[in-house]
Amino acid sequence: MATVKERIELTETERKIFDRLLSSLCHFGLTNQLRVAGGWVRDKLLGKDCYDIDIALDNMMGSEFVEKVTEYLLSTGEEVQGVAVIPCNPEQSKHLETARMRLFDTWIDFVNLRCEEYSDNSRIPSKQKFGTAEEDAYRRDLTINSLFYNINTDSVEDFTKRGIADLKSGRIVTPLPPKDTFLDDPLRVLRAIRFGARFGFILDEKLKEAASCDEVKDALAAKISRERIGVEIDLMISGNQPVKAMTYICDLMLFWIVFSLPPKFEPAKSEGCDRLCISYLDATWNLVQLIGGSTFNDEQRRLSLYAAMFLPFRKTIYKDNKAKEISIISYIFRESLKRKASDAETVINVHSALDKFLSLIPFLASNGDIQLTEVDWGRGLDDVPHTSKLRVLTGFLLREIKDFWRVALLLSTLLYPTDVDCTQDFLNQHFQLEKRKDLFKTVESAVIKLGLEKVWDVKPLVNGKDIMSVLQLKTGGPLIREWQQKLLAWQLANPLGTVEECIDWMRQADSKRLKTQQ
Repeated sequence: MATVKERIELTETERKIFDRLLSSLCHFGLTNQLRVAGGWVRDKLLGKDCYDIDIALDNMMGSEFVEKVTEYLLSTGEEVQGVAVIPCNPEQSKHLETARMRLFDTWIDFVNLRCEEYSDNSRIPSKQKFGTAEEDAYRRDLTINSLFYNINTDSVEDFTKRGIADLKSGRIVTPLPPKDTFLDDPLRVLRAIRFGARFGFILDEKLKEAASCDEVKDALAAKISRERIGVEIDLMISGNQPVKAMTYICDLMLFWIVFSLPPKFEPAKSEGCDRLCISYLDATWNLVQLIGGSTFNDEQRRLSLYAAMFLPFRKTIYKDNKAKEISIISYIFRESLKRKASDAETVINVHSALDKFLSLIPFLASNGDIQLTEVDWGRGLDDVPHTSKLRVLTGFLLREIKDFWRVALLLSTLLYPTDVDCTQDFLNQHFQLEKRKDLFKTVESAVIKLGLEKVWDVKPLVNGKDIMSVLQLKTGGPLIREWQQKLLAWQLANPLGTVEECIDWMRQADSKRLKTQQ
């Protein structure tokens, strides 16, 4: 049971904003009712702060009302902080003109009450006329989002007669029959899941039935732009209960609709692969809590969850229309979710660092007891003394993934040791989190002890020009690149080395090379 307040307590700023709006009505002798709609009312009743104020007007367009408020404020000598009108944009499923205005450093949106009918193959309402507050309440996504706070009467209005009850009992229910509500706007399925997870509320049985029926699934795939699906998913992953949200998506058989895959890819996905995705997400989310929130910033935490969820796909590729092989993870981010390309790149980089991390973990975790010999990654590190090899290789790895090295380490601990297949354990939620946390902490300390934190910011002591002059080369080319790598390895092996020592070493190494070539 959620604790729900009997009445809404306004902050000082909210009181000032609402006073100005009522004074504007009074000034022009208008009789309009002003109602705050949706999320703000829900959050205030739950005792949470909310800075999203949406005001629904009866019998007047938002832009018209904003003009009146602006005129009133100017007549009293108050400054107007900002006004904007966002027109309807049916392409983006934005069916209502919204007028925005800034009062007391808060943006407020004004729309008119809606009573809409949707056209069949799109989320865009076909007819639009002024609705009543009751019509507007019934055409919202969920009963808990259908409450109004009437500014004129300072009271909460519950036109569906069950908004407050559902808030108290913690239920996610649609005001109208769920299938109708979802077919009107299939994105509401994902919103229902997001709010259910966020508040820990129970999804109504009929709602779940409607959400997983073929008709609604087809509508979600066909009517909703991938961007809007991506935004909802990102809000879930960045929210307070990502595992719960993704589990709902999986249970309602929406996983492959949301994370749609290209027609052909290699290797084929295994049976129950979606469950494995959720298990990795679950383990990672719990491991992050156990390690301690301050280890990761929001961006690292968000991308570590995506990287965990897509672990089963880290070696899956498809061919684009130019027959180029591309990671399927790139497809999911860029096509299915229309997220920014950098999200895909970061997740793919983290994944490609895993094998390298896994090969270093035994040495990093052994506290220097085992010498690193056989690992090389084709870097040609013959010149590096054995005692420095671990620092050099770990340094190169951190320079590749930079700030996300802890995320890569986090996921590596899930796959370690590599000679044991833990798939079944993960599916059974047998995560061994304590053991993995200890491994994470041990390796993290070893990396810090090697002095490699922020090693990606280390500048090379010697640049390409210097290399050319020392080696007396007329032109650049692959040889320069090779030496840059060798010199970086030298620097990582000799963290206190000077430019002179570095150049000396380079001269010696070069004359050695020339001798062996003769």
